[in-house]
Amino acid sequence: MEEPLISITVCVRDGVDWVDGCLKSLTQQTYPAIEILAVDDGSSDGSTEALRQWHDPDGARGPPVRVHCQPTLGLSAGRQWALENANGDWVAITDIDVRPEPDWIMNMMAETTPVSEEERVVAVTGRTIFEQAEDTVSRLRSVEIAAKYRSRPRRTSLANGPCSMFHRSSLLAIGGFDPEWYHAEDMEVSLRLIEAGGTIVYAPDALVRHVPEIGLKRFLSKRRRDARAHVRIVRHFPKRKRAGPGFDFLGSSAPVLILLPLWMVIGLCSLPFFGLLLTSEPTTLTDVMAWWQFKVLGASFVFLLLHEILLWRGPLGVVHRGLLRMDDRSKIIVILGVRRVTFLWSIALWIGLLYGIGDALFARNGHNPWWRKSE
Repeated sequence: MEEPLISITVCVRDGVDWVDGCLKSLTQQTYPAIEILAVDDGSSDGSTEALRQWHDPDGARGPPVRVHCQPTLGLSAGRQWALENANGDWVAITDIDVRPEPDWIMNMMAETTPVSEEERVVAVTGRTIFEQAEDTVSRLRSVEIAAKYRSRPRRTSLANGPCSMFHRSSLLAIGGFDPEWYHAEDMEVSLRLIEAGGTIVYAPDALVRHVPEIGLKRFLSKRRRDARAHVRIVRHFPKRKRAGPGFDFLGSSAPVLILLPLWMVIGLCSLPFFGLLLTSEPTTLTDVMAWWQFKVLGASFVFLLLHEILLWRGPLGVVHRGLLRMDDRSKIIVILGVRRVTFLWSIALWIGLLYGIGDALFARNGHNPWWRKSE
């Protein structure tokens, strides 16, 4: 029996250093019937030229590779072009900074058979392993992603962008990828597929490897983008209207979000002490200290204790403890580094949420106007 054709698509904008590694891993898939559609999204760093070296629509050097160049329209627009121009029954998506294992497609195809009569598999998602460098950010990200996948059920609510495959006709039936979406296009189409009665299956053996996520600035920028896009997801798919499994890939974002308000409360608890210290006469300083010690200091201690519980327990605790086990540097340095990163991470999430609320108010980046019901 002839194997169904799988179309694999990858988009790139200014990722010239990753092009060859990604395309090489895609052309070396063990699944026999594939084509590759690579989209350049207005790159200016040489990525366009690097992609064109792989252009081989007739498959003279291996699987057919088609390269499409577009203006800077965004990832959703690139994936939608690939979806519309694919020849395969299934369309797999990945990212340019990802290296799929040779049996990635093969292992996803093995999970497309339903396990019950009422199940209709419309997407399969694999597992992403984040590689590590020597910095705290890449190690934290590696541990966090690994923790998310460890607790993932077979039926999931998200076909992750770096490692998933969609039934093409089912994805086209719900409209595919909307070019207006600001990030999180994988979550948006996943929820629409589930809403239409489909099932998304997690295939833990379908592995891809992500290059290390190095650099605090890049990390925080991505977390702001995640939070901004998540406002659109929650607004268009409120919990009371969602079908199927709940969000199973949020990980440590919720506890991290709480950290900034905690530190703001701690700061507010300390303000009365500093105010009284500056305005009181020296003879009254003893009374000021006594008042502060028993009231403000007690409140601050409670909130600091809650902060430590968040860092050591729950999803964030799994990341924190895992990082301590793997990092060979001084534990004090690791603990202080994690606190710095998580505090800035919390700030980034709140900034992203504010941007997302602005998008909702002004109907930007894929948001429905607030005066209309979600579609």
